[in-house]
Amino acid sequence: MILAWARPLCHRHPTKKTLALDLKTEAGREAMKRLIATADVFVENYRPGAFDDLGLGYEEMSKLNPQLIYCSISAFGSTGPRREVTAYDNIIQGFSGMMAMTGYGDKPLKSGAPVVDYATGTTAAFAISTALFQREREGGKGQFIDVSMLEVAMILYSSHITSYMWNGKHPEAKGNTYPFATIGCYEASDVPMMIAASNLTQQKALWTALGREDMIKMNNNQRLDSHAEEAAVLASIIKTQTADYWEEFLNKKRVPAARIRRMEEVMADPQVAARQAIQALSDPNSQVNGLKVPVSAFKLSSSPAEVNKAPQPVGAQSEELLKELGYSEQEIANMRKQGATN
Repeated sequence: MILAWARPLCHRHPTKKTLALDLKTEAGREAMKRLIATADVFVENYRPGAFDDLGLGYEEMSKLNPQLIYCSISAFGSTGPRREVTAYDNIIQGFSGMMAMTGYGDKPLKSGAPVVDYATGTTAAFAISTALFQREREGGKGQFIDVSMLEVAMILYSSHITSYMWNGKHPEAKGNTYPFATIGCYEASDVPMMIAASNLTQQKALWTALGREDMIKMNNNQRLDSHAEEAAVLASIIKTQTADYWEEFLNKKRVPAARIRRMEEVMADPQVAARQAIQALSDPNSQVNGLKVPVSAFKLSSSPAEVNKAPQPVGAQSEELLKELGYSEQEIANMRKQGATN
């Protein structure tokens, strides 16, 4: 039975094969070494030093496989005074200062999605791709990749860091507002919507479309100084029509705008269908057969992404994969007796 809390995780593991190994056993560690010896990339997200203690750290594994790209992901990285501290997405959102600049005033707010978790995975994938490319260009030598969730979070708000380094002021939490009033959340007659007339050209297009050419500014300093006035004028205009009306009207005028949507609306939007962004898991023997999940945020012209197999139970392919590594049926049976595999 797939527990309700585990279903959201199903999008992370389609098409994968799973091998269960108890790395506290000698046989489990030996099997891991055989696997690593054949691998292009190895990724782990235990506390720094844990795999070194098992004899599976980068220094040892690079001797076994000099071409290995070894990626280690942790909360604070493999060096520094906090290297052994455990943390998760919400902890890093709080520690990094991200929450303190999200929400309103002195009420910190966590992002609705685990953005640090996802950005960390994306960063690791980018780093691995970079290392693979460098390996190809520079003689086939592998290297160690050290990914820190804290530093990923800092990159996500790097513009705020630059501002702080310039003026020494902590970025205030201003909710859905922005320094320019023509960017932000406004209440239409029915539901809230977002408007993003970001640059001077777009703010001119916005005020022209709304018949308020008198509000057009010639430079960004004028926009900053007029925030309160512009916000009040925009609010009074936007509340006169529905969000759908303004979304269509403003986009036709080349002013980015969108009604704030709920999940069911996004999933039913024809843009999502046209991009085939959601696919159903196909595995008649799986408890999640037919479950729809996101596929990929990018499209490759010659190798499109697809979900062709549902997530497998841990160790579902242990015997198959161990045989690929050269283990006999008797050796696998012995490993099971020792608790090294399932």
